[in-house]
Amino acid sequence: MLWRRRTYLDRAAGAAGNPSSPHEEGRRAKAMLENARTDIARLVEVRSDDVIFTSGATESNALAILGHVRERRRGASGGTHALYLPTAHASIVENMQLLAADGVLVETLPIQGGRVDTDRLADMLRRETVLVSMDAVCGETGIVWNTREVAQVLQNAPGGFAAGRVLLHVDASQAPLTEKITRTHFGADLLTLDASKVGVTRGIGALVAHRTIAIAPLYRGGGQERALRSGTEAPELAQSFAAALRAAVSGRAAFRAAAKRDRAVLIRVITDTIPNVYIQEGRAQAPHILNLSFPGRDTDYLVALLDEAGFAVSTRSACETDSQDGSRAVFALTGDRERARATLRISWDSRVRSRSLARFAAALARAVAFIDTTGCR
Repeated sequence: MLWRRRTYLDRAAGAAGNPSSPHEEGRRAKAMLENARTDIARLVEVRSDDVIFTSGATESNALAILGHVRERRRGASGGTHALYLPTAHASIVENMQLLAADGVLVETLPIQGGRVDTDRLADMLRRETVLVSMDAVCGETGIVWNTREVAQVLQNAPGGFAAGRVLLHVDASQAPLTEKITRTHFGADLLTLDASKVGVTRGIGALVAHRTIAIAPLYRGGGQERALRSGTEAPELAQSFAAALRAAVSGRAAFRAAAKRDRAVLIRVITDTIPNVYIQEGRAQAPHILNLSFPGRDTDYLVALLDEAGFAVSTRSACETDSQDGSRAVFALTGDRERARATLRISWDSRVRSRSLARFAAALARAVAFIDTTGCR
């Protein structure tokens, strides 16, 4: 076939090919999108049409929680019950609160020793229970939660509504750098992923859910993504997302081992040089996240001092930095308000070298000493 110069006259559909358009540019965009979907599906070990692209973890969590519970409520004769992990990201906690405001009975999962207490969970389940939502790795403390044990409890639970059993939603946004990301590894029915927590790409995430799972869309539009997430897809972002996940999976073992060594050194240096410091962690721990408490110190000021010294850290999740009550996750774990109000989260990836963490530990010790001697608490 002879080559012909092409003129793009579908600007109203987008500056580049729209994946929903029938022409050559649209077909290329569609192929890029579906190749990325297939790549992610292979990494998670699911069917490609199980992968629903979203704008990120917040939207994926909302679609899983609001979408599934609302669909299960439709036509149900009794009440509806859902549970969530109180240390989870705000997009889990606050969407559960939206359900509560709409009449759903919502309760928090019981925690004991950095794990979900599965014995107590079994006693909390009822015929009306439709969903349990939790994260795989706590973004503030790095605790790796026992999702598979929770899944086992739900699988053994008595039947709920006739429409189906109790499902488990797992937000695995923080998991790919150090944990396996297959759906069966987490025991999840619905699984959330986010590109920005894996690489540098922002603005795209995914909800992994089989077609047989009942989900109501949060809004209507063009019917993209199985009619669950209308709106023009972003093939380039999807391609970058898939590439970042591939890199995380291939580099996971090496990074996990290095992060574990660096974490041990960092903890030893910090506890040797700084008095009255507490570590928040669980029985299972993502090694690249370290959460510390400095009771009696102003950790917002500490963050500013470290920023001036060239180190970017935070007191808690970026989505909750305006909270005046401190870290919700740390308080749920410890029950100690002083520890929750004086937290510092350090997290890193493979681009950060051991010597940089050593320099950080020294800068942290100097900054805390300055706060202690000047009384800036």
